[in-house]
Amino acid sequence: QGNAIQRSNVQVQVVINSRSQRADADIDKVLLSTEQLNEILDYMGRQIGHEYQDKELLVLGVLKGGFMFTTLEVDFFKASSYGTGTSSSGSVKLDESFDLSSIKGKHVLVAEDIIDTGLTMSSLVSLLRRSGAMSVRVAVLLDKRARRKVTFDPDFVGMYMGEEFVVGYGIDFAERYRWLPYIGVPKPE
Repeated sequence: QGNAIQRSNVQVQVVINSRSQRADADIDKVLLSTEQLNEILDYMGRQIGHEYQDKELLVLGVLKGGFMFTTLEVDFFKASSYGTGTSSSGSVKLDESFDLSSIKGKHVLVAEDIIDTGLTMSSLVSLLRRSGAMSVRVAVLLDKRARRKVTFDPDFVGMYMGEEFVVGYGIDFAERYRWLPYIGVPKPE
């Protein structure tokens, strides 16, 4: 149980389907290959496994982007500050249908694909703490610190990055490119 979160013990396969092959033509450059992503996630898995080795952990993946990053999810939560554009709307939408009583008294690890302005994650962490979680920590694949609008620092970070707009591995643009098995920069439109 102690190392259940350790990703290195989990077989993860990225399936390239026809959607991602068509999307490849829209990508200007690849920032992180599938192999690089696997290395980052293995490292993060070991960090998280070490941190929670003697604790029961509830991993909460933030939909939709967090689903690729969360291979051992217990539950999902919808939270967003993006509409169909490339920047935050500034207004955070949290899923009202999630049963918050399931987190009371538990150690919660929120798994997110990317943190940009910090608005969504700051609101979500605050809500989870108010709802009685014993502890709330955040693991994020990509952290864009330079774009923060609020003070927020995730506990586990896969990679810090600049302001480039990226897609792939769960991160979408207008519901496209989420299925790419890598992180890339789309060609300018």
